[in-house]
Amino acid sequence: MGMDTVLAGGGGAARFLQGLVQVVDPGSINVISNVADDVEMFGLHVSPDTDIVIYSLAGVVNQEVGWGLKGDTFVVADSLHRFGYERWFNLGDRDLATAVHRTRLLREGRPMHEVVSELAEAFGILSTILPATNERVATHLLTNEGELAFQDYMVRLATAPDVTGVRFAGVEQATPAPGVLEAIRDSDRIIIAPSNPFVSIGPILAVPGVLKAVTSSRALRIALSPIVGGQAIKGPAAKMLASLGHEVSALGVATIYRDFIDVMVIDEVDRHLAPEVEALGLACAVTDTMMTSPERKASLATFLTSL
Repeated sequence: MGMDTVLAGGGGAARFLQGLVQVVDPGSINVISNVADDVEMFGLHVSPDTDIVIYSLAGVVNQEVGWGLKGDTFVVADSLHRFGYERWFNLGDRDLATAVHRTRLLREGRPMHEVVSELAEAFGILSTILPATNERVATHLLTNEGELAFQDYMVRLATAPDVTGVRFAGVEQATPAPGVLEAIRDSDRIIIAPSNPFVSIGPILAVPGVLKAVTSSRALRIALSPIVGGQAIKGPAAKMLASLGHEVSALGVATIYRDFIDVMVIDEVDRHLAPEVEALGLACAVTDTMMTSPERKASLATFLTSL
């Protein structure tokens, strides 16, 4: 049985993983999750990227908005608002329960990889979910409005500022969480999910030792483009590609990844870019990458596992 390791950001990665678990043994999947957009809200440690992967694989994510739990209520957030707490970062009541449990375990001294494993087990997840690091790393964006914490940029300001640079505070002192380098080393396939290359995949690769492990891996290394037809499926990836000086296309993403992947997967609408992707020294695979139904998610995963 082969092993797949997926480098995962938020919603795009979660949707892809929903397809992958339909076509391979979920127990053979390792997910290395971005934790650099973790944030403290209401005194609680919130891990948006890790949680959306857990909720999606458990079948309980709110797919209409792309975050949180379906059917959740917001009684606590409404009540806190009365005391002057801001509402720009919305957490539902059951989502808050996850954050309460995570925060308690962390304050008891449990490392993040154990906390994530316990949360995944509580939701019945059969795949292994690993935080990229146990240390606190925070994505900071350099913008025309100054340096911003990621959630300030993403949620509070709705990605309005232009991003001119990205830095990962604390990453120099970070080390890969237990199991991360082993997952990369022992995999048959390493898949870079269709996530933002700068703020979802970038923080994972910035953890000392991770990029080296991917670069030296003998696995088939595949990247899925989050840009289709010159636009991001969701989120600020296209806007950030432009403001950071990259071509806003699947080719632009391939150029960023060219030194550590073997295959770039692009959508049918971008088929005309395949020769240019191949000119980078990569194989280019073209398929329908729009994951708008369980069937299409499974179809995309089947395509990838046949490469």
